[in-house]
Amino acid sequence: MIYTTKDRSLDLQALPVLPPANTVLMARPTYFDVEYVINPHMEGQIGNVDQSLAMNQWQAMHDTLVSLGVQVEVLDGVEGLPDMVFCANQSLPFLNQDGEPHAVMSQMHSHHRTEEVSHIAQWHEARGVATVALPQDGDFEGMGDALWHPGRRLLWGGHGYRTDLTMYEAISSLVEAPVVALELVDPSFYHLDTCFCLLNETTVMIYPEAFTEDGRELIHSVFEQVLEIGHEDAMDRFALNAFCPNGRDVLIQKGSVDTISALHNAGFVTHEFDTSEFIKSGGSVFCMKLQTWA
Repeated sequence: MIYTTKDRSLDLQALPVLPPANTVLMARPTYFDVEYVINPHMEGQIGNVDQSLAMNQWQAMHDTLVSLGVQVEVLDGVEGLPDMVFCANQSLPFLNQDGEPHAVMSQMHSHHRTEEVSHIAQWHEARGVATVALPQDGDFEGMGDALWHPGRRLLWGGHGYRTDLTMYEAISSLVEAPVVALELVDPSFYHLDTCFCLLNETTVMIYPEAFTEDGRELIHSVFEQVLEIGHEDAMDRFALNAFCPNGRDVLIQKGSVDTISALHNAGFVTHEFDTSEFIKSGGSVFCMKLQTWA
């Protein structure tokens, strides 16, 4: 079932419990660069990445996740696939009703990124994870747009730029969970994970202007606490592309002063990183990792 802005009947507490994902994948940015333009943030950035600095920024995030007790697996980058470092996009891991790990494989919007999917599929399969192909044509960009609600068997699904709304019926059936569909309306926030950051079962951060009025109302109807983040942090610092692996610690782009203050006031602990080289390509912390159950 898909819940849309016309349906306010969602009862979060009635949904089955979803255990936390226990593994994070990161793809080493050995070949990371801006080589083409497929989102507004890439404009004027071709060839401008400091690859040594990017590697140091990636390593700092990796080391912090490890220090927080997260099991981190590393996949080597692939020459010719500069955006594979954003390994949240190529698949949607899930547990079936028997608790067995699977992954729905993406159908990327841009031909520049199509070949990334097979490399992520091979990584899943090497770990004994069954990969699942979508049964229809259309765009779907994995955990860039489809985000599991912390602790509940519910998927939040962004659509409008990189993922087609029509894909979510099939995805809902494959992952055996309802989907809350949210239309994205600003091309600078082309993935759901750029404007919607799940922190725990009751708290989310959003950039309100990335959604329709109905979408904002739907979000507020589900969460007890919605932290609304301003334009500068959201656009320039990718503050909504943060990552909270445990319901307490939040990894976030440094300098997001207003967002960090809001997080502290809400009881969260923040860990600041410089992801400036990756922001040139339109991604930050959340894009650079994939959560999975295997």
